[in-house]
Amino acid sequence: MPKKQTSWVTAADVARHAGVSRSAVSRAFSPTASIAPETRERVMEAARSLGYQVNLIAREMIMQRSSMVGVVTAGFENPFRAKLLAHIIAALGRHKLTPIVVNADDPVQIRQSLDMLLSYRIGGVVMTSASPPLGLARQYLEGEIPVVMINRASNLPGADVAVSDNAAGASLAAHMLIDAGATRLAFVGPTRPSYNGKARCAGFLRATRHIANADPHRVHRVDTHGTTGDTYECGVAAAHALLSQASRPDGVFCSSDLLALGFIDTARRHFAMRVPEDVRIVGFDDIPAASYENYQLSTIAQDTHALADAATDMLIERRNAYSGASRTRVVPVARVVRHSCGLTPANRLP
Repeated sequence: MPKKQTSWVTAADVARHAGVSRSAVSRAFSPTASIAPETRERVMEAARSLGYQVNLIAREMIMQRSSMVGVVTAGFENPFRAKLLAHIIAALGRHKLTPIVVNADDPVQIRQSLDMLLSYRIGGVVMTSASPPLGLARQYLEGEIPVVMINRASNLPGADVAVSDNAAGASLAAHMLIDAGATRLAFVGPTRPSYNGKARCAGFLRATRHIANADPHRVHRVDTHGTTGDTYECGVAAAHALLSQASRPDGVFCSSDLLALGFIDTARRHFAMRVPEDVRIVGFDDIPAASYENYQLSTIAQDTHALADAATDMLIERRNAYSGASRTRVVPVARVVRHSCGLTPANRLP
């Protein structure tokens, strides 16, 4: 019976097995290093025979440049955030960066988790919209560790931001509802402390005011309903509150698709309302469920590929040249017209 290996195979073991120097092993595993092809092959054959793997952590400690990047996020059950996280991990991987994902849902554990990232000597941090307060990122910036935030407010000096164009998206939503004939409008979403909710609400109100100023007959009323979050359950609660009023809205812009789905189900089941005949609905995100036959939700699509790529690009640029003012990259959004907003082929936007 072969003897069970009790310790890691080292570069020195490979060097002895291949009959080369320790430095030759190091050069063999460095793609840009100068080494004779036959020597590289001899080292690789010895490494395969012994089961040797390069200790990347040790190498990075020597080079003082880490390939590990912390990805701090929350709301793993949220379809949009899960999709965004997958694209962040893929974008980092294309640049040979290793993500360490930290769940920010638990307020008790988050401080310990962020300290753990520091102990790994990480080369950067990506924080998503559901991540912890901005103050927790300052300790990274103080250590000149690049910080990039996605869909967060750009008010942390030294941190870069990749953000969807909330104002343009909210304007598109307003036009979709009003062009479909809605005149009693409502915004549904978290306006505190949510950066996205606040920005989308402001953009929606600005767009509806502009339309009303041009033609008062197109907009009779615009209400806002603040929620505690952007979940399905919050959408249910918002529908009960708004649709119980004597004068119900006939056009609703929800700051997330999950809110919109909860609103649609409640309007149908508890108020016997038809969508879009009685109430037109537009969401934001374009999660997979938005296209389900039961919803056919019109929405504003966020480009998660572009958000992840923009965040990764800025992270790499900051790693190469840390100094400089904070930067913000705005990622375009796109309207997706389905049944719920009530636009017909005759009045759909181009």
